[in-house]
Amino acid sequence: MGRFAIESYIVLLAPMAPHITEEIWRALGHWESVHLEPWPKYDPALTRDDTVTVVVQINGKVRDRLQVNAGTPEEEVCRLAFDREAVSRHLAGKAPRKVIYVPDKLVSIVA
Repeated sequence: MGRFAIESYIVLLAPMAPHITEEIWRALGHWESVHLEPWPKYDPALTRDDTVTVVVQINGKVRDRLQVNAGTPEEEVCRLAFDREAVSRHLAGKAPRKVIYVPDKLVSIVA
């Protein structure tokens, strides 16, 4: 683990364990208090997932899960859900009355 990562971790830990982090901060060679350091910056683009798991429900019960790319359009996710064997088995030839789609999270089919 690099020095930057260790120092960032100590700064993040400082509010919860002030005394020990102050001692570690001094051992790392710093003379100012760890509590005077700025909060570490982060890049929100690095926190996004490339793929997401979309849960497929039929009449409120989880029947399947799909791994799709984040931001996949609703039409494609619904098409993938209806093509699944578990979904067709639980629909048993019935036409769905309503389909509820929550982007990147859920396809709920009411039969």
